[in-house]
Amino acid sequence: MSIYMILSILFFISSAAGLWRIFEKAGYKGWEAIVPFYNFYIWLKVIKKPLWWYLFIIIPYINVFTLLLMVVETLKCFRKDGLGEQALGVLFPFVLLPYLGFSSREQYTHPDKLPVVEKSGWREWADALIFAVIAATIIRMFFIEAYTIPTSSMEKSLLVGDYLFVSKMSYGPKVPNTPIAFPFAHHTMPLTEYTRSYVEWIKLPYYRFPGFRTIGNNDVVVFNYPDGDTVALQMQNRSYYAMVREMGHDMVHRNYDVVARPVDKRENYIKRCVGIPGDSLQIIDGKIFINGQPLPNPADVQYNYQVVTDGTPLHGRVLDRYDISDVYQRTASEYIMALTENAAESLAQLNSIQQVRKIIKPANYHEGHIFPFHRNYPWNEDNFGPLYIPQKGSTIEVNPENIMLWERIIEVYEGNTLEVTSNQVIINGEPTTHYTFTMNYYWMVGDNRHNSADSRYWGFVPEDHIVGRAMFVWLSLDKNKSLLNRIRFNKTFRTIK
Repeated sequence: MSIYMILSILFFISSAAGLWRIFEKAGYKGWEAIVPFYNFYIWLKVIKKPLWWYLFIIIPYINVFTLLLMVVETLKCFRKDGLGEQALGVLFPFVLLPYLGFSSREQYTHPDKLPVVEKSGWREWADALIFAVIAATIIRMFFIEAYTIPTSSMEKSLLVGDYLFVSKMSYGPKVPNTPIAFPFAHHTMPLTEYTRSYVEWIKLPYYRFPGFRTIGNNDVVVFNYPDGDTVALQMQNRSYYAMVREMGHDMVHRNYDVVARPVDKRENYIKRCVGIPGDSLQIIDGKIFINGQPLPNPADVQYNYQVVTDGTPLHGRVLDRYDISDVYQRTASEYIMALTENAAESLAQLNSIQQVRKIIKPANYHEGHIFPFHRNYPWNEDNFGPLYIPQKGSTIEVNPENIMLWERIIEVYEGNTLEVTSNQVIINGEPTTHYTFTMNYYWMVGDNRHNSADSRYWGFVPEDHIVGRAMFVWLSLDKNKSLLNRIRFNKTFRTIK
């Protein structure tokens, strides 16, 4: 039985016991507090709220906010009008409700007989502010959150300057690992460079509420950056582990301030999920195959192309016409640019263009910065795998020759000890040849295939890192344009596919 189930049972029992006694003090039968659905009807009568509130009680996630409001109204019936008292009631209803019910000093007053509470101007503002913060926090935590696209890794599907909404309900919202944090800040306090916005006095284990669907192949997903458990503060845009591989552990720790971060405070990334638990993934000449079948490319997927002209420069109006933004000029006549297939075909028709060639690394070309960073798997970003995407409960064979594929999962994500000798693998002190996964994992790739730091560079994304599904772009700004021309009207108010 999980800790959350145990705590939920305890919270339910204590709250139900408190309501039993509160109902009796209000003149109703105590047992009505433990009758499912009917108890909410009686509770609304106790606090004298209209029955249409019941609609919000039965709507998932909204009911959390409604029940907290009902707790506050119950506190008022016991003359608990102080700001601190009501805040404690919202935070700890499983404590306050039993106290009100069982304390002989606390007496119930019907709402019609309650005196009018005079509130000062500052109290009105404080109540409104606290209400807004709590409401926005609940919405942000359980329903929907706004994000912006900072890099070009998803172009042209998502552009730098896109502002989008991410649904937490699609895959189910997860309980925050660090619930004590400054409102609306991610990991750093506003107006500071490195000050943490959270404390780890309370650290909660992973738990996800039921969602409306599971992650599918080609879903656009927001997740916490898996390599972000350790960060060099002065180089937060780079993987700490990549820096260690390049520079060495001692040099990184000597030159940078290195900190650890819990899962929910790691950077938010957005990529396309191309591999789901149980899949076998392979990339052949830039094309992704899942279980031996080609995965359909998104309409706007991009690759790097070599473009050679007759010496005529490519003017900005040509690039704008074909919506080309990622360009590097190597010589007077040679360019490297990220293009969609349609843009590449259109560009090739221009009289000044002599060659448009997709750049694909050969299968025998090993890139050492590509996962799993070992000569046993001489892969690159265009030719990769095959690789199994772990599914919860599945068992794989492990040995010194393949353990580099799974070592981060075993040690970091699933919390085991791991030792590898020349001829055996030792997990939690026991030599073994097999390992059974306790979580699901995913493989994320950017639509700008040659300009994306994704799973090919840092491996699997565990299920406890999943934040939500990208749903809708509500604003798109081109920060390179003048203020009057900055809004991309043709890219605003669009769904994400």
